Amino acid sequence: MLDIKWIRENPEALDKALEIRGALPLAAKVVELDEKRRSVLQKLQDMQSRRNSASKEIGAAMGRKDLELAEKLKAEVADLKTTMPAVEDEERIVSAELNDLLAGIPNIPLEDVPVGEDEDDNVEIRQVGQKPGFNFPAKEHFEIGEALGGMDFERASHMSGARFTVLTGAFARLERALGQFMIDMHVQEHGYLEVSPPLLVRDNALFGTGQLPKFSEDLFKTSEDRWMIPTAEVPLTNLVSGEILPAEKLPLRYTALTYCFRSEAGSAGRDTRGMLRQHQFLKCEMVSVTDAESSLDELERMTSAAEDVLKRLGLHYRVMALSSGDMGFSARKTYDLEVWLPGQNTYREISSCSVCGDFQARRMNARYRVKDEKQNRFVHTLNGSGVAVGRALIAVVENYLNEDGSVTIPEALRPYMGGMTKIEPQG
Repeated sequence: MLDIKWIRENPEALDKALEIRGALPLAAKVVELDEKRRSVLQKLQDMQSRRNSASKEIGAAMGRKDLELAEKLKAEVADLKTTMPAVEDEERIVSAELNDLLAGIPNIPLEDVPVGEDEDDNVEIRQVGQKPGFNFPAKEHFEIGEALGGMDFERASHMSGARFTVLTGAFARLERALGQFMIDMHVQEHGYLEVSPPLLVRDNALFGTGQLPKFSEDLFKTSEDRWMIPTAEVPLTNLVSGEILPAEKLPLRYTALTYCFRSEAGSAGRDTRGMLRQHQFLKCEMVSVTDAESSLDELERMTSAAEDVLKRLGLHYRVMALSSGDMGFSARKTYDLEVWLPGQNTYREISSCSVCGDFQARRMNARYRVKDEKQNRFVHTLNGSGVAVGRALIAVVENYLNEDGSVTIPEALRPYMGGMTKIEPQG
């Protein structure tokens, strides 16, 4: 959520930011509601102040035996008690309207974010590694997985519907190996604290990270008013919700390997074959909580940690700076890592690392205390995939395909695969 004081002082900047994010101008409406709210609040405060002073004046009038004045003041207090509830209701209504409006405004992009409408305007920052050179036709992961007997889409569809997969044998172990490899790397080498968080959360947690109220259609909700997490960013970031942290404790770095659940609303017809776009998928998530001065450096550090996974797996990828129109709701700046998939002959996103500034912190009321400063500051939050396990499995299968249809296991994963060096047809 944006700072209302900043909006009051910079309405043109807000509308410009909304324009480059492809949204309609809202500054005038925000300022109008804010002025109305403050006017009603001032009226209510004046009424409360007058009621208090009139009550004191009644006592003084009674002490002087001025019964006429005392009765007049009593009538005034009674009238205030009668009219104040209506003003209080007006204040609640206006405040709720203003808060609802603010809750739906996306974050302000940083100045160096490429201006554009969508993913076609993203800017390539760098490429790392080499594409594999095959002397045989490349195949897509579902062709490879089905041929090797490790991916079963038909049985998954029978029991759960579209966008689910059953992995068996070496493929199930490969998924587990990838996740374990990632979480170990981030904990042991990159300084993240491993967390096993709840996979079900309440409204307030999703509001804090920005998924609610605007993106409820992307989520799965249970019959008991809890939501299945779309990403571990939600519970990890909310670990500091409502907290006031000592500045010397920052940064905090959390990581978790969890299943994630997304309805994939609006993606009908996209990536219907295979495992690219699933309702349930495994992902290793990274979250950082920093002070205001460190967050941009932390974004580079987090992105490097995600890149390290792909480098160790020997996968070719590129780093993209997302355009203003392609960034997520809560982000100020985002880097996407796109891995090369030879079966599709294209790059596909495998990680997204974002800095959110104090946007989520304001929604969660998460702050930090600087020594010798009277006022607490809002923390800055960051999140990134480190990386999506299912897509990493796809990338490994497609990039390490052999001519005989087998798949070589990258060296980094072999300790997690019991020394297995190759996936061959299952008997």
